[in-house]
Amino acid sequence: MDGTFLACTLLLCAFQVCSGDVKVKADPKVEVLKGETAKLSCTYTVSQESSNTIVEWYIEENGARKRVAFLSGGKGKSDEGTPLTGRVSLGDDFSLTISSVQPSDELVFICQVTAGPAGVGDATTMLKVFFAPEKPQLTKPSSQAISAGQTTSSEIGTCETMNGHPPPRIIWFKDDQPLPEVKDRKEKTYMVSSVVKEASGLYTVRNTLYMQPKKADKDSVFQCIVEYSMPGEQIRQKKSDTITINLNYPSEKASFSLVYKGPVKEGDDVTMKCETDGNPQPEIDFTKDGKAISGQGGLLVLKSVKRTEAGVYECTATDFDNLDADLSGTINLTVNYIDPVSVTPAEPQVVKLGDKVEWHCKTKASTGHTVQWKKGPEVLSQDGVLSIQEASYGNAGEYVCVGAVPSVPGLMAQARVSLAVRGKPIIEPPAVGEVEQEGDTVTLKCSTYAAPPPQFTWKPSGRESVSVDGNKVVSTVTLKATAQVMKDGVTCEASNEHGADSKTFAVSLKRAIDNSADRVLLSGNPALTSAGEQQGGSSGVVVAVVICVLLLLLLVALIYFLSKKSKLPCSKKDSKEV
Repeated sequence: MDGTFLACTLLLCAFQVCSGDVKVKADPKVEVLKGETAKLSCTYTVSQESSNTIVEWYIEENGARKRVAFLSGGKGKSDEGTPLTGRVSLGDDFSLTISSVQPSDELVFICQVTAGPAGVGDATTMLKVFFAPEKPQLTKPSSQAISAGQTTSSEIGTCETMNGHPPPRIIWFKDDQPLPEVKDRKEKTYMVSSVVKEASGLYTVRNTLYMQPKKADKDSVFQCIVEYSMPGEQIRQKKSDTITINLNYPSEKASFSLVYKGPVKEGDDVTMKCETDGNPQPEIDFTKDGKAISGQGGLLVLKSVKRTEAGVYECTATDFDNLDADLSGTINLTVNYIDPVSVTPAEPQVVKLGDKVEWHCKTKASTGHTVQWKKGPEVLSQDGVLSIQEASYGNAGEYVCVGAVPSVPGLMAQARVSLAVRGKPIIEPPAVGEVEQEGDTVTLKCSTYAAPPPQFTWKPSGRESVSVDGNKVVSTVTLKATAQVMKDGVTCEASNEHGADSKTFAVSLKRAIDNSADRVLLSGNPALTSAGEQQGGSSGVVVAVVICVLLLLLLVALIYFLSKKSKLPCSKKDSKEV
């Protein structure tokens, strides 16, 4: 019985050792950017403690395991001769730390725990490495232009993005709309893609778009976008620059237009443009009134156009890819003009003061026109006749006759004439000279209109100066304001070959300002003109009040004194009442 029990016990113990359990736990996936540090955690539990537990980290290459780090004597160590040598370390918590992560580190990592009698267990972690690619570069083919309507597909462009991890994806866009990804080269539109792994472990992706474009694609805009992954299941994008294709297609119609805003006037530079809706532009010929003329590149340029160049212009294009098309256009060119302005009389006019003078102005134009006489900005006449009944010095100067075509901005012609007025001096009304006191110096100005300029005589005389402004001549004199000057004034006489004029200037003392008009109160009653007068009146009232009070006090004192001496003619009772 004892032998049987011992055998059973041994069998039970053997069964417990063989069924030992080690449970290892690790992150299924760790994501990290290239160049950064990755930390892979590892924890374990055992059903039976062991004094010689071993923790080891392996990588899986080509279906085989290779150790990169292990725990020995309570300290973590790394293995030599592995892709991670010098960049990996094992922590006290059994986690594996990898510094300066590279794309080649994207491997399966295995944490293996050996716990003696409890057995062996492991767990795996997939390390994912990410790196954003460069902006995609979009280039057009170096071959000639693409022709619309071909039965074979032509290369539109190649999109390339470099240095990404994992390999990014390229998406094509046409006019901001994504194109379906097609790899079948039998289709009209398809893409050919290639992926190159660089020595750095990063990927360069190239994608070429092929199409059979139509005429409607002549203005289409193409672009590619690179789509790439980042940690945390993020999807990001980078856009390329845009391109358009050089597409050839036959012409179907032509247009002939005047490259000019507004009506054409004589002297303008005129450009006429002939073009078709095809590409490239075919040969173009020009004619005027049926006669051939030369242009260049679809442009017909008329420098400083003349009225004789008005007429019917025609352009004709010849497209050998579409000979049946009517590729022509016409322009009926109108050149607006105005003749030089003629003025009668044309020579400068010199008249006497008060004489009559008259000018006539006329011109011709291609359409309705106006004729105006102006002096400066002022319009003097609208009918081409300028008449001055009595010439004055103010009429002297320059006059302009302006002919214009209102319907054609800038189309105008003009002529200038001058008028000179001769006559005796006319002195403007004199201004009074004022001085502070007799004997002071006074300055007087004698303003005169005359032609020719007059001679001035001042009585009495003084220090004189003369200034001339057209027909206006000013003589300025400075002298003493003597008693005689203040009594009789100063006389200015101006004379020339046509006559004379004189004026007397009065000289007086400057008048003081009189504020007597302010001598009224708000109520309308007369009032004192100064605060001193008001204060004096108030003081008189105060003095009167003080005198009355003093007299009253003297009276009271007298009554009191008499009552004490019993000299009042009244009884004792009455005195008390008093």
